[in-house]
Amino acid sequence: MTRTIPIRAENWRPAVAKTAGSHSLFTTLPPLSLYIHVPWCIRKCPYCDFNSHEASGDIPEDRYLDALQADIEQALPNVWGRQVHTVFIGGGTPSLLSASAVDRLMAMLRAHFNLWPDAEVTLEANPGAAEAGRFKSYAQSGVNRISLGIQTFNDIQLKKLGRVHDGLQARQAIEMAMSAVSRVNLDLMFALPGQSLQDSMDDARKALSFGTEHLSIYQLTLEPNTVFAKFPPELPDEDVAVQMEEGIEALLAEHDFERYEVSAFARPGARARHNVNYWKFGDYLGLGPGAHGKVSAPDGIRREIRLRNPESWMQASLLRNGSHISDVRQVERSDFAFEFMLNALRLKEGVPLELFFERTGLEYSDISTKLALAKQKKLLTEDPSRLQATDAGWRFLNELQTIFL
Repeated sequence: MTRTIPIRAENWRPAVAKTAGSHSLFTTLPPLSLYIHVPWCIRKCPYCDFNSHEASGDIPEDRYLDALQADIEQALPNVWGRQVHTVFIGGGTPSLLSASAVDRLMAMLRAHFNLWPDAEVTLEANPGAAEAGRFKSYAQSGVNRISLGIQTFNDIQLKKLGRVHDGLQARQAIEMAMSAVSRVNLDLMFALPGQSLQDSMDDARKALSFGTEHLSIYQLTLEPNTVFAKFPPELPDEDVAVQMEEGIEALLAEHDFERYEVSAFARPGARARHNVNYWKFGDYLGLGPGAHGKVSAPDGIRREIRLRNPESWMQASLLRNGSHISDVRQVERSDFAFEFMLNALRLKEGVPLELFFERTGLEYSDISTKLALAKQKKLLTEDPSRLQATDAGWRFLNELQTIFL
């Protein structure tokens, strides 16, 4: 198998521009990640716009895994020989899967992909579907990072969010996860219905008390096509939400957590490698119902979306004729700059300018006018070697990103 050289500053080479008679856009392909979607959950939360489906009875594990095997086999030609740096098993609620199902899933991945020996393998779990023995079995199968959907420790607010767990179960799940793997992330939300500034700070303090290495903290937003969008709850006003965000960030900084991305905080050396690959415009193969993927080839970038409905995806995937993919598009070269900036500018430290050329195959002249405009508006720093938002640029990130449309 050929091996893809990981992108590092010391092995960067200027990207080769597309010329007549040549179809090469990139000198080397970016790191590759895998995303595996497990679509079932116990109950659909009223704020959730993810592709999740309430399980009616037992999850059809064997059929799902058979379909996943077929999905993998059909995807392999697009990534053959490339190393896989990270795996993320998301949902839905992947922790509803039995230990034997996760073991089979991990065996499939190892059999078909060139997984790095130290690949980061994350599994999402919810406290309402957490078992200590199951977590330890997941770890034995190769899962080395667990991401727990805590959201809040407050029982009243958990009920308003439609969660199936309470604060005690949240605390127990964290302890289970930390006894099974060394790397644990907690998902928290703020600006919840009826939440005060003190409530949000209490959640952050409780999360810190467990000593996990990573926290993902999101402001609750009312997404289209959700129950909350149809029946909106009363949320804290925007000024209070900003106070919550700033207070949480200051508290976490006191405990050696760096805010390295819009919603991500990590202790030194504990950044989520899978998510960082997204933000650095790396590649990811999305497998399972509703999964999205971005895969580069020497001649361009291809995006795919799988069928959303689990039953439809399983039926189509098992046919092995490509019908399980609902949408395929070749990204227009004119969109490369915007798509790159949509991701990379989320990182607090930004990225080297060289990485832009490496990942897009574009030249400085393709973005020079837009760079000048962003700097004129004080949204990008003046550092000529980096693409990095100023404090104002990070606060008005949408405005900064749309400059590159």
